[in-house]
Amino acid sequence: MEKYLLLCDWGNSSFRLALYSMTEEKVVDEIQSGEGVARVYRNWQNGQQGGNAYSKEKLFQETLLQQVAVLSNRATISLAYTPILISGMASSSIGIADIPYADIPFNLDGSQVRSRQFAAQDNFPHTLLLISGVQGELEVMRGEETQLIGAWSLLAETGNRPPEAIFVFPGTHSKHIYIKDEKLIRFSTFMTGELYQVLGNHSILKDSIQMGDDPELPAGSIQAFKKGVQQSLRAGLLNTLFTVRTNQLFNRWSKPENALYLSGLLIGTELQGLADAAAQPLFLCSGKNLFGLYKIALEELGLAGRTNFISTEMVAQAAMRGQKIIYTQHLKNKMPNE
Repeated sequence: MEKYLLLCDWGNSSFRLALYSMTEEKVVDEIQSGEGVARVYRNWQNGQQGGNAYSKEKLFQETLLQQVAVLSNRATISLAYTPILISGMASSSIGIADIPYADIPFNLDGSQVRSRQFAAQDNFPHTLLLISGVQGELEVMRGEETQLIGAWSLLAETGNRPPEAIFVFPGTHSKHIYIKDEKLIRFSTFMTGELYQVLGNHSILKDSIQMGDDPELPAGSIQAFKKGVQQSLRAGLLNTLFTVRTNQLFNRWSKPENALYLSGLLIGTELQGLADAAAQPLFLCSGKNLFGLYKIALEELGLAGRTNFISTEMVAQAAMRGQKIIYTQHLKNKMPNE
């Protein structure tokens, strides 16, 4: 049995690497950065255009080795030859290697995860296990399935795992994941976060708002956000979006408040369909940056009473717990490897 594992959650715009002690069964230390998969891929593309013959896989390996060195120095532990597990967008076409998705229904014990193992090399002294995502008929995810496996395991320790539930994972591409009998049976994707960024930076609305990322909202901003959620119920999104422009023209809100109004419109639109979901229990699995907004939106929509608000601390642990479970399944040779 290995003494340590390196657990990496590598998203489009974020990178997180944790040192996990197998003997103590806990994270010893971790680092985070904005060195997401999309940035590394763009760097590789720019190098290719400049005549650099670097392979995409090699650039990702070098980026990973740099981050491992940072974590090794922080933890004052030599991490050479420590196995690395990676979930998220690193297993996509813009990542290290494109690995086919697992199908649904998808067991939450990690036994159906698809992966690819890369042997250690002289210039990359780590066995690497690259974890793929899950696909439905019209939907795909990479990374959330690993978080879900971990969250499901953590909830078992609290005794709060109903036979049916809907898990809400806010983000750039929010996911609503439907669970039944310990299986992921279907899910929906909402481009809530990405649409907010596109509208706020590249549309006529960009001059009507001032975007920020402060999770502590002043009272005026909270009221603007609530108003946006309420407005999302009154008309279709294509119509209500223009009210962001008229809010500014008529001086209804300040630009920072108007940005929260826009966020309320988008998040309210995303969550509306949950009201018709046969009153199944809801589980909000959000990081600190979006937890407060989604909690307020669920309250405004009358959904808070059936929502379990998972702590942001538990959500932060979920991906690493999921990766540990997947690694255990890998050792049992139950995983369908590519």
